[in-house]
Amino acid sequence: MSAGNGAIAHAAVADNKEWSKVLAEMPKEVPTSSVLSKTLVLKPKTPKSQTAILIVVVALESTQTPANLCAKAIGAKEARAAAADAIETALGVKPQDVSPLSITSVNASNIQVVLDQNLINEKNPIAIHPSDSAKTIFMTAADIESHLEKTGVKVVQHDFKVDAAAAPVTAPQATKTAIKGPKKDAKIEGAALIGIDVDKDIDFPGWYQQVLTKGEMIDYYDVSGCYVYLPASYSIWEKIQDYLNSNIKMIGVKNCYFPMFVSNKALQLEKDHIEGFAPEVAWVTKAGNTDLDEPIAIRPTSETIIYPHFSKKIRSHRDLPYRLNQWCSVVRWEFKHPMPFLRTREFLWQEGHTAFLTKAETDKEVLQVLEYYAGVYEQLLAVPVIRGRKTEKEKFPGGLYTTTVEGYIPHTGRGIQGATSHCLGQHFSKMFDIKVEDPSTKSGEVKKPPINVWQNSWGLSTRVIGVMIMIHGDKQGLVHPPRVAEYQVVVIPVGINAKTADTDRELLYAHIVKIEQTLLSAGVRVVIDLTDNYTPAWKFNNWELKGVPLRLEFGPGEAKGGFVTTARRDTGEKTKIQIVDLEEDVPKLLETIQKDMYTKADNVFKSHVIQITNWKDFVPALNAKNVCLIEHCLTEDCEDKVKELSARRQEGEDDNPQDERAPSMGAKSLCIPFEQPAKIAEGKKCMVPGCQKGAESWCLFGSVQPVSPKAKIQDTDPVIGSY
Repeated sequence: MSAGNGAIAHAAVADNKEWSKVLAEMPKEVPTSSVLSKTLVLKPKTPKSQTAILIVVVALESTQTPANLCAKAIGAKEARAAAADAIETALGVKPQDVSPLSITSVNASNIQVVLDQNLINEKNPIAIHPSDSAKTIFMTAADIESHLEKTGVKVVQHDFKVDAAAAPVTAPQATKTAIKGPKKDAKIEGAALIGIDVDKDIDFPGWYQQVLTKGEMIDYYDVSGCYVYLPASYSIWEKIQDYLNSNIKMIGVKNCYFPMFVSNKALQLEKDHIEGFAPEVAWVTKAGNTDLDEPIAIRPTSETIIYPHFSKKIRSHRDLPYRLNQWCSVVRWEFKHPMPFLRTREFLWQEGHTAFLTKAETDKEVLQVLEYYAGVYEQLLAVPVIRGRKTEKEKFPGGLYTTTVEGYIPHTGRGIQGATSHCLGQHFSKMFDIKVEDPSTKSGEVKKPPINVWQNSWGLSTRVIGVMIMIHGDKQGLVHPPRVAEYQVVVIPVGINAKTADTDRELLYAHIVKIEQTLLSAGVRVVIDLTDNYTPAWKFNNWELKGVPLRLEFGPGEAKGGFVTTARRDTGEKTKIQIVDLEEDVPKLLETIQKDMYTKADNVFKSHVIQITNWKDFVPALNAKNVCLIEHCLTEDCEDKVKELSARRQEGEDDNPQDERAPSMGAKSLCIPFEQPAKIAEGKKCMVPGCQKGAESWCLFGSVQPVSPKAKIQDTDPVIGSY
C-alpha cells in the first residue's frame, strides 16, 4: 500500500494503548494480523559547536527501545526525549502525530533514523499514523524502508533484541593487582557498651545502617526500598517543613495538594521525558480482583498533574504570579541497592511550581528559594553548602538554567547535590499551553500575540536527613544539631542504686521533674529518663547513640550543690550549670553547640575544596577525598573529557597496578560556584589536557555520592532537581 492511499479515520489518540483500542473497534477496516508501530523522537547530547540533530526511532510497539540504546545506535553517548517545540520545528507536526511519514526530503538533513530490525523483518501489515494521530494507514516494512530511502534521510538499522539479550550478561573481570593497604577490621572492641559495632572510618556503609536502626531513625519494611520514618527522623522533617513554610509563604507561595494518581494519558503528555523513565513508574492495575480498564501510575513526579491546572487557572496576566507548593511523597521504583534517605522507592519531598509574566521575576525567585534551601542545611542542620549554578550538561534538561546547593561527605570524599532551584523558562508553558494576553498592548493597537508564562520549579527531599547524619555522626552513633533534634536535652538521674531509700529516690525524681518543667517553659525540648532497670552508664550510651545534643546529670551531689552536670554530645565536654540559671544558660549552650557543629563541618569542607591549576594534580586530589576547583571552558565535550581522564583505568588496559581509590566513574561537575575563588585571567585556557578553548569560570568537580533514583531525563536527580 502506498503512503498516500487507504487511510482510515478515527478519534485522535494520545498513545498506543488508545490506538489499539480504537482499531479493535474497526474490524472491517483493519487488516487481519496487523501490528502497531511506534515512533519516538530523541535529542542526543551534542557539543554546542555541532549542529543539533534529532533521532527518530521507528519500531514495532512490542520492541523495547531504551533511549541509551537508541543513542548508542548512532554513536552518541546519551540521548533524551526531544521537547515538543523541537519536534514541531524539525518535523512540522505535534509529538503525538509523528510517524516515519513526517520525514521528508526537506527536513531529512537534520534527522537520523534508527530503524528497528524487528520491524524490517515483520511480514504482517504495520499500522502507521500518516502524520495525524486521528488517521491510520497500513504499510509493509518494505514500504516504510522505501519511503525513508526516497527522503534521503540517514537510516541506521538496529537489532534491539540483541541488546536485550546481552544486557544481563556481565563480562568476567580480568584479575589485576590493585594498590591497597592491609585490610582493617571494622569491628569496634567493646562495642557492646556503645551499640555501634563498626568503625565509621573503615566500614562507612555498615556504620550508616547501624546508626539509623540502632539510633531509632528508621525501621525496615517488608517492601524492599521502603522504610518507616520513626519519630526521631520525622520530627526533623517537620522542623524543615516549618522553616520552609514560614519562608515561602512570606513571598506569596501557597500550599496545596494534588492527587497521587496519574492516568496514562496524562503521563503521555510528557512522553518526551517518559521513555527513559518508564522502568521506574509504579502502576496500579487492579481494584480488588478486577482489572482496571486503564492502569494508573503512582506519582513519579508532578508536572503532568500540576501544569494542566496551571493552563486552566492562568487566563490573564492578572492571575500572575501564581505560586503553589505541595508536600507529598513520590514513588520511583528504583531497582538499585536502596539506601535510606538517599535512594528509596518512596521518598518525601516538597515541590514548588510557580509562574510569572517575566523572566526577571523568575530569576529573583530562583535565588530566593535557593537561599532558603541553603538555610535548611546551614541554619538548621549545621551542614555547609556551596551555592552555584549547574553547567549546561548537568542542568535540568528542558529548563533554562539550574541553581544548586552542593554538600560534601568527608568520609567518602564525595560531593552530594543538596537541593535545586530551576528556572524552566517557557519550555513547559509551551508544552502545556500556559499563556496570557500581552499586557503591553495599548488601546487602539493591534492585539499582540499571547505570551507564554515563565516558570520555576524547586524542591527538597528527605535526603537532607541522610546528609546530616553522614556528616555529624561519629563512632558512638548519631549527633543531632540542637535546632532539629527531637529532644535537645535528656536528664538522667545519677548516684542512686538499689540501696537508695525510696524516699530519697522519690525526692530526687521530684527535683528532676521540676528541672524538666523549667526547661519546657524555656522552649527546650527535653526528655527525662527515670527507667530503673538500667544503669546511668547504659543510659548515657543509649542517649549518645540517639544523638541528643545535651545531657544533664542530676544526683544527690548536684541536688546538694544546686547545680546540674552537663555533657555535650558533639565534644563530650562537661560543665556545671546552676539550677537557677537553667532557663537562660541551657538555650545559650544549645546555640553554642549548633554554631560549633557548623563551624567544625565548615572547616572540614573548606579544607577539602582544592584549587587545581595543573592537570597532573587533579586525580591525586580526588584520591585524597577532595573536590576540585579548576579553570574550565564549561563545554559539554570538555566535561566528558574530565570524566574520561579521571576515571579509573579499565582493568587489562596496561600492566601497571591501579590506584583503587581513583573514582571508577570519573569526576563530574558539581556546580559553577557563585563565589569564585579568583578572576579568570584574560586569555587563560581551559585546564583540561588537549582543550584549547578559553576558560570561562572556576568550576567545581568531584566524585559524586550515590543518591536518589535517576531522574526520568537526567542522570543525577529527580526532575524537580535532585531534591
